[in-house]
Amino acid sequence: MEHFSIIQALCRAAMGEPTPALRKQVERLKDALAKDGEEKQAASLAGILATAERLKEMAPSRIERSRAGLSGETLGRNTPVPVDRETAAALAEIIFPSEVEGAAPLFNSTVTQAVGTIVDEWTDFEALATVDIMPSKTCLIYGAPGTGKTRLALWMARRLDLPVVLVKLDGLVSSFLGTTARNIGNLFAFANRYRCVLLLDEFDAIAKVRDDPQEVGEIKRVVNALLQNLDVRQNIGLTIGITNHPKLLDSAVWRRFEVQLEIPKPDFEVRKAIAAMFMPPVTAPDSHLRLIAWFTEGSTGAEIEALVRTYKKATTVREDDRRGLLDTLRQFATLNAARIQSERRTLLFDDPANLFRAMRDDPILAFSMADIGEIAGRDKSTVSRQLGRQASKVDGGVNHG
Repeated sequence: MEHFSIIQALCRAAMGEPTPALRKQVERLKDALAKDGEEKQAASLAGILATAERLKEMAPSRIERSRAGLSGETLGRNTPVPVDRETAAALAEIIFPSEVEGAAPLFNSTVTQAVGTIVDEWTDFEALATVDIMPSKTCLIYGAPGTGKTRLALWMARRLDLPVVLVKLDGLVSSFLGTTARNIGNLFAFANRYRCVLLLDEFDAIAKVRDDPQEVGEIKRVVNALLQNLDVRQNIGLTIGITNHPKLLDSAVWRRFEVQLEIPKPDFEVRKAIAAMFMPPVTAPDSHLRLIAWFTEGSTGAEIEALVRTYKKATTVREDDRRGLLDTLRQFATLNAARIQSERRTLLFDDPANLFRAMRDDPILAFSMADIGEIAGRDKSTVSRQLGRQASKVDGGVNHG
């Protein structure tokens, strides 16, 4: 089906908060695709439906049961958060479930399944209790910047219908001796009082290796305070730590987290789905989405989103310019040189025939002459002639050698 990646992204987003009517329409589309022999696309929609069914737990009764496993008061919008005594700056931000986007973050199937398992533990809290097992209460999420770690943590809290106490740990560090450790203690005491998810962002800011020769004795006291508070909270509530720099973390900190979840950079299919998710209301041909996904190999979701924004601006301003995609890619590569794979960046600025040949011969893209012509703003015969001339040059160079 043409434009299936866009339909897939829309279905995935919509099934984050499905209604019975919406689910029925997605099921009808799945069955129609299967009937037409589009087994791979039908299987993709079946996976989206299965994930939505698993998360349907969010029926109020199951939410209440999961929340019943947490002690504490209800956190309200007027609840005052702790502040730094010296600066009076707030030490945390409260984010409520209604403020978090409902659509599930896009990851590969392995990560998606692992995340679903964590959520399922809490929604099936009573089932675990019958075998004397508690759900995981600590989770460390790590990976490159822009891979969706914070968004994932917020989404998990939303699925559990719990507010988030969001702490930027680099903001806790104080130049006043002993203040950082005191701030940590006050924050944990606050989170332990209420039913919530404690989200420790930029975790490496205070969880550094204690034998780092660049750090003074104060950081050791800070890490020790952190470890003690994590131990106390383990029997009280959910704690999620996030870091871009896992190698900086003290080994004792790692041991405090039952779940250690690495978020990888997205693969081709996930990159394509991310591009499709951010594309509306602009409609992009499937070939454009595939080329964006191919071009952004090694990029994060945040970088793909930035490229899609550039694409949307270009296509809106130059709606009839069929060369817009290649121009957009060149512009993005120029302004984000360090983020783009050097081989792909070189192809954009090289002889067009080299780019066309890569687009045709790459096993993932496998573009037809018509695809290349549509993207480059040329007809199939022109593309074919350019590829033929390039092949002749190569053969001539070999013969002369």
